[in-house]
Amino acid sequence: MTWEAWAVVGLGIALVCAALLALVLWLRTTELRRRIESPRSGASRRALQLARDVEATGQLVAFVANPSKPDVARLRAAIERSRRERNLPEPLWYETTVADPGVGQARKAVAEGADVVVAIGGDGTVRAVAEGLVGTGIPMGLMPLGTGNLLARNLDLPLSDPIEALRIAVDGRDRTIDVGWLKVITWESEVDGGTADPEHEAQRDHLFLVIAGLGFDAAMVADTDEQLKRRVGWIAYFVAGFKHLNGRRTRMYLRLDDQPMRSARLRSLLIGNCGKLPGGITLLPDAVLDDGWLDIAAIDTRAGIAGWAQLWGEVMMQGVGVRNDLPAKIGRIDHTRAQEVRLVVQGGEHVQVDGDVVGRVAELSARVDPGALVVRVAAV
Repeated sequence: MTWEAWAVVGLGIALVCAALLALVLWLRTTELRRRIESPRSGASRRALQLARDVEATGQLVAFVANPSKPDVARLRAAIERSRRERNLPEPLWYETTVADPGVGQARKAVAEGADVVVAIGGDGTVRAVAEGLVGTGIPMGLMPLGTGNLLARNLDLPLSDPIEALRIAVDGRDRTIDVGWLKVITWESEVDGGTADPEHEAQRDHLFLVIAGLGFDAAMVADTDEQLKRRVGWIAYFVAGFKHLNGRRTRMYLRLDDQPMRSARLRSLLIGNCGKLPGGITLLPDAVLDDGWLDIAAIDTRAGIAGWAQLWGEVMMQGVGVRNDLPAKIGRIDHTRAQEVRLVVQGGEHVQVDGDVVGRVAELSARVDPGALVVRVAAV
């Protein structure tokens, strides 16, 4: 059997393993919902203890919840049950909308005196709440209910135990982290002689907490089937990615800080604040949430499936601290860092921030905002 065939077989085995993992995750989620819903469950007992902790600290807790997440109603019921049993004041509760995914709600919570604002939902909700809290000094807690739960992963917060996540939001310690800002300078339609999308015109600055990406990764996110994502979670991103393995390499012009502009043909360019992704993948092994730097990864492959197989090996090895710096690799990921990034793309490319696609962009800039956000993490 040729090495190309072995590579295909290896990818097939990986897909089977991913499907089995998705099934396990689905079963765990089903059990999680049953535990939250039952008034006699351990989750309810812990929620009652948490209510006592809130009473003892005197904190005014605000929740900003995405009502489209199926567990939100159960969580609110558990919180309300505990509040009534302890005769505690009602916490602030806001729900996101399509028009406002959480920025305005977080700002309103701050204006009404909240001591901590807890984001309940996926990465989009977390990003929006964070944007509303940047620069205020009010800490953000996380109750992750999304597909990727990217920031929660990088903060080592519990992903399948929302009551424990809430306990950390109330009793944890404050940690100051950096945030990234991506500014769109030119939309693809402007390059082609048209006019940019009016919605994009009104939203040219995008906060990101984990990774902003351009090229293959953003095209993969844009092409992910939402129904499949609801069924199998983050595995859906890999399914979408296979559709783009034979996509073209893109000519990119890149300037880091005050360095001269340079060009390269790449599959993806990642600009990150931290680097852990689902499935045990670490794309940016040197990234630190509070170091005042953006970590940059330039990703390229050649030679078809062989290049992607080598790239996958590179990613898996760097996740366990092993680097392969040999030259002339057909699949490679090169790392550097900067505080400001300027990028021009011939023909335009999809861009994503923390898993949300913001459009097709021809020119953008990114910068780090050091220590701009306070988050609640587990006490050491």
